[in-house]
Amino acid sequence: MCVTLVTVVDLAAADPVGDCTATKGAVVAVDFGPFGGEVERGCDAKPTTGYELLSEAGFTTEGTEHDGPAFICRIGIGTGTQYPTPDKESCVLTPPATAYWSYWIASPGQNKWTYSQYGAMDRKPKDGDVDAWVFGGTDIGGTTGKPAFTPDDVRAGGGTETPDPGSTPTVPAGEIDIAAAAAWISSALKDGERVVDDGADTPNYLLTTEAAYALAAADGENATLGKVTAFLAAHTDDYAFPSGTDQAPDATAAARLALVAEVTEADPRDFGGHDLIAGLVDNVCAAGPDSGDPTPGCTAEGDFRNVTYGDGQALALLAVLRADAVPPAETVERLTQLQCDDGGVTSILIRPGENCDGDPATTGLAALALHEAGGQETAVAKARTYLKKAQGENGAFPGYTGAPTGSINATAYAAQALRALGDTAHAAAAVSWLSREQLEGGGFGLEEGATDPALYATGPAVLAGAGTDLARLTTKKPDPTDPPTTTPPATDDPTLPVGEGPDLKKGVAYLTSGANLKQGQYYTAGPGSSRADFGLTIDGAYALAATGLNNDKLRGIVDFLDKGGKDGDGRALQDWTGTGTEYALGGSIGKAALLAEAVGRDPRSFGGKDLIAALEKSVCTGPSEAPDRSCAAKGAYTYAPSVFSQSLAIMAQLRADQKTAAHEPITYLEGLQHDSGAWPSLIPATGDSDVDSTAIAAMALDLAGGEKADKAVDKALTWIAGKQLPDGGFPGAAGNSVNSAALAVQGLSLDAKQYAPEIAKARTFLASQQNTDGGFNVAEEGQRGSDLRASTQAISGTTGISFGTLERSLTGTTPQPTPSPDASTPTIITPGDTAGGTGGVVDTDGSGGALASTGAQVGALVGFAALLVAAGWRMVVVARRRAAGGRI
Repeated sequence: MCVTLVTVVDLAAADPVGDCTATKGAVVAVDFGPFGGEVERGCDAKPTTGYELLSEAGFTTEGTEHDGPAFICRIGIGTGTQYPTPDKESCVLTPPATAYWSYWIASPGQNKWTYSQYGAMDRKPKDGDVDAWVFGGTDIGGTTGKPAFTPDDVRAGGGTETPDPGSTPTVPAGEIDIAAAAAWISSALKDGERVVDDGADTPNYLLTTEAAYALAAADGENATLGKVTAFLAAHTDDYAFPSGTDQAPDATAAARLALVAEVTEADPRDFGGHDLIAGLVDNVCAAGPDSGDPTPGCTAEGDFRNVTYGDGQALALLAVLRADAVPPAETVERLTQLQCDDGGVTSILIRPGENCDGDPATTGLAALALHEAGGQETAVAKARTYLKKAQGENGAFPGYTGAPTGSINATAYAAQALRALGDTAHAAAAVSWLSREQLEGGGFGLEEGATDPALYATGPAVLAGAGTDLARLTTKKPDPTDPPTTTPPATDDPTLPVGEGPDLKKGVAYLTSGANLKQGQYYTAGPGSSRADFGLTIDGAYALAATGLNNDKLRGIVDFLDKGGKDGDGRALQDWTGTGTEYALGGSIGKAALLAEAVGRDPRSFGGKDLIAALEKSVCTGPSEAPDRSCAAKGAYTYAPSVFSQSLAIMAQLRADQKTAAHEPITYLEGLQHDSGAWPSLIPATGDSDVDSTAIAAMALDLAGGEKADKAVDKALTWIAGKQLPDGGFPGAAGNSVNSAALAVQGLSLDAKQYAPEIAKARTFLASQQNTDGGFNVAEEGQRGSDLRASTQAISGTTGISFGTLERSLTGTTPQPTPSPDASTPTIITPGDTAGGTGGVVDTDGSGGALASTGAQVGALVGFAALLVAAGWRMVVVARRRAAGGRI
C-alpha cells in the first residue's frame, strides 16, 4: 500500500520537522486516511510525553465527556477539523474498539510498530523515537490495525545529523583483575586497617571507606575488610562528627560510614555508637543562607546539612534508602536541582539559576541515587542520555567537560550507573577501557595513561569491574535457610501469603503516599490533573482491602466514594458510573458495588444510589442496533465492552444474592470461553485469548458455582498455567506484564494447592518488578518506573484473594479528613512521600485499564478498557478452590 506522508510545515506553534533527527527529538505521524486525508507528520525537538509530542507537533485533540481530555477521542491539525466529527462519534463515552485512535510506537533504529503499552500522557518518548496514531480497530495485543506505513517512512525526510555520539563504542572485550586490585588496596593500608596521607600518619577516612567498598566487592569474607570496618566504627566520632557529637554530622562522612555498615551487614543505626540514618534525616536544611535565619552548613533547602558537594547529597540519599528509611522529599528534589539542561549533574551545590556544568562521575552517582529513590524517571533518563553522549569511542568518560583524556573515576561511576539502568553495552565498553588502564601492580591511576596508582580511582574501578554499585553492593551470601527478604510484614491477617513475593508494606506505603493519593481520597487522571480516575481509585481500594495494612486510608477512599465526595472537577462516583442515566455503564456500576460489598457497605445505597438495582436494569435483553452500541448481546451489561467488566458486574450481583438476575450474564460469559479454556478480552469478542480476562472470568464463575462453571474454571486455570513464562511472568498487552502476573496469581489461587509452583514463580516475578519506592513497573520490558495502576493490581493480586471473596472490615477505623475538593487546594503530602506515576487515566467500564489513546497506560486488567486504559572527585574534577479460601 502506498501512503503519502505530508510534513506539517505551516503551523507556527509546531517544531519544524527538520529539527528532529535520528538522534534528537521525536516524530509523530497521524493517519487521516479514513477521513479522506493523508498521513501528517510533526516533530517535538524536546519530547516529554506522547501527549505533548502531539501538541508540539501541531496537532489538536479532544477527549470524551465521561473521561475528560486524557482520552483522545478526536485529532485535528492546528485550527482545522478534528476527526471523527460529531456526527460520527459523540465522544460522550469511550469509542468502540472497532473505531478509535490507536497508539503505536517505534524505538530508534526500529522499523516495526509496537502497540504502546503506555498511553500518550504516560509514555515518555526518547530522542529518535517515532509515534503513530491510526483510526480504526485493534485487539488488546495490537495484532491488528497497525499503521500501513513503517517507522522508516515517518523518519524519511527528517533532519540529518552526524553519527550519534551516544552510540555504543566498539571496543575489544576486557575484564578488570579484581583480585589483583584488591591485593594492591590491602597493601596500601597501614596496619591493615586504614589509609593514611602521604608523609603523615593522619588517617584519610574517605579513602578508607573507598577501600572498604572495594574489598567488599572483591571478597566479602576478606579478613582485612573486617579490620577496616572496625577501624572506621571506632573513629566515627572523628570522621562524621568533627564539630562534636552534639552537633549535626558531616553528611558525606555519615553517609559513607552508613554505606560501609549496610554493605557489610552491620547496623547503620548503631555504628560507632551513632544512629547515622537519624543523623542524616534529622538534619536536612530548611533554607539556604539567603533566608532570614540561615543555618550553618546549608546551601539550599533540601541539602543534607554540611554535605558540601553533590556527590555527598547522592551518597546520603543512597544511605537512607538502603536503610529502608524514607528520605525527606526535599532531599530528592534538591539532588534533581543539581542537574543541568544537558542531563549532567554538577558536583558543586549550585542554587537554581547558577552556572551548571555537569561531570560524568557525579552524574553516575546521582543517577544511581535517583533511580533507587523512584519516581524520578525524567531526571534519570536525562542523566542516561548525558552519560551515553559523554562516552568516547574507546569507552572512556572524561573527568570534566572538555577534558582531553579519560578519567578512571568518572568512567567507573558512569559504568556502575549505566549497568544499573540497563545500558549494559555502554557499561561493558567502559569496563573494557578500565581493564586496559589497570597498572601492573593491580591499582589504577587517576587519569588515562597514568603510571602511579591511587586508591581514590582504584576503589570505584573495582566496583565497576565486579558488576556492582553502591546501591547493591553487599557481603551477604544467599542462604537457602534464610527467610525470604520479601516476606510481607508481620500481621494478624491470615489472608496475607508468606514466602517470596513483593514487599506489601512498601507497596501500600506507595499507594497511600500523599503524592499519589490526592487528599487521601482518590487517584487523579494524570500528572497535574484534579480530575479523579474513579476506576483506578477503586483498584487502589481493592489493594488496600486485600492487604489490610492501612485500613484508615482505605476508609478515606470508601467514604469519599460513598458519601458523594467530589473531585477537583466537581465529579462524584455516579458521574463515572452513569447510574440512573441513559449511559449507565454496567462494568463501572459492578466495580463500585463490589467494593461496597468487600468493605461491608450497602451496595443498595452507595454513593447515593442503589447499585444493585442499577445492575439488574443494565442487563441487556438483546443486542442493540446501530448507532446505539449500548448492548453487545443478550446477557451483556450496558456499555460494558470487556470480559473484565462483565465479570466484575456478575460478582457484584452474586454477592448481593442476585443469582437469578445474574443468570443471563453468567450464561453469556460462559459462552465467550474458547475451547482452549481462555477468554477473549473484548465484547464483542475479537478472537484473542487473554490471561487477565481469563483470570477474572474464572473468579466470577468460581463464585457462581455449579458443575458447568467448575469445569469452565478448571479449563481456564489449566490454560493460564500453560501461559507462564520462564521467569514466572505472564504475557499481556504490555509484554511480560505485571498486571497479567498478578491476575494469574489470583486466578490460580482458586486452586492454590494444584498450582502452588506456578503461584510461587509468579510472586517472585512480581517481587522483581517492585521498585525501591514500593511501586511496580508495568512490565519487564520497556519504560521503567513505578506505575499506580500496575501497582494496585500487583499488590492485590499477590495476596491471591479473589475479587469474589475479598472482605475487609472497616470496624474500628478512623474517619479521614475531608478537605475541600477545589482544584486550587494543594495536595497534602506528608514529609517523606515521593511522587509516583499515575500510570492510568481512564477506566470507562470499571475494569482498571485504558485505551492507549487515552493518555493512560495500557493496563491489561481489562480487554477493551485495558486497551483504553562522593566528595572524592572534587579533588580531581572538583485444597479445592473455596475450601482453601481462595488464598495461598
